[in-house]
This record gives sequence, C-alpha cells and structure tokens, in this order.
Amino acid sequence: MEDKTSQRVVFGIILLAAASRLLPHPPNVTPLTAIALLGGASLPAAQAFLLPLAALAMSDLFLGFHATIPFVYAGFLATAAIGLRLKADRGAGRIAAACLASSILFFVVSNVGVWLASGLYPRTGAGLSACFTAALPFFRNSLLGDAAFTALLFGLERLSVRALAARPVAA
Repeated sequence: MEDKTSQRVVFGIILLAAASRLLPHPPNVTPLTAIALLGGASLPAAQAFLLPLAALAMSDLFLGFHATIPFVYAGFLATAAIGLRLKADRGAGRIAAACLASSILFFVVSNVGVWLASGLYPRTGAGLSACFTAALPFFRNSLLGDAAFTALLFGLERLSVRALAARPVAA
C-alpha cells in the first residue's frame, strides 16, 4: 500500500483519538501517549512531533492552559521521539516497552513540572517526594489508559492498513 495512504489512516486515527480527549474520562486516561507513539512510529519526524502538540493545543483551548503546560508538552515530545524508535520494528513487546517507558517518562517530567511551577510543594527533596507520592493514583490511571489506547490505536492502524492493502486496485 502507498505510504501516503498509510499516513492518512494514521492521521484519521490520531484525529479521532485527539477529539476523544474532550469527552468525559477518568483522570489521566487519555489517548495522548498512544497518539505520540503511533505518530512517531508511522509518520515523518516533523509530523510525528507536530501531531501530539496540535492535539494538545486544540484540546487545551477548551480544557484550559496551566503553568505546567511546557512540561506536559515536553513529555509528549519525548514520547514521540520514543515512537520514532518503533519505525523499524513494531513488535508487540517493543510497543509495550515503549508505552511503559513513555508513561514513566511523562510521570516524572510532568510531576517535576508540578513541583516547580504549581507552588503546591516546597522546592526541596521532601517536596518533590510529596509531589510524586500524591501523583501515584494518577500514574495508575495513566498506565492503564496508555496501555489500552496504545493497543487500540496500533491495532486499528494495523487492521486498517491490512484492510486497505487487501482491496482490489481499480484499473
């Protein structure tokens, strides 16, 4: 199948997933990690980095901006970079490892942002520890959501590409 067709499939999946961020959902259960990973694995690098940022920015217009936005965006840019490492081999184990690494990375980066920018915690080792401890319930949700959405988006992409490849070519 044509590379452009595959990219269109990925764009469509990502747009649907990004729009779902505006629907009611449990805290931290969003498709953004999966969007960044799939974009990194499937699209040219520039698009892979722009798509998660665009999805975040579009939904943040409705959800609101906050002091930790630079950390959140940086976490998803790093996730897209991890996704780029999946281009050559999209085995299930590599996708699962990338998802787990992305979830952990985002947890660390975003909570350092909360610690630095929110004023909720003293800027001490104890404050950072308290911030991470308070965030653990959200991390559980992130792990579950990231795993589910990553499986869903990569699965949809694989099924869509196979279905399009199996279509007869019009003469």
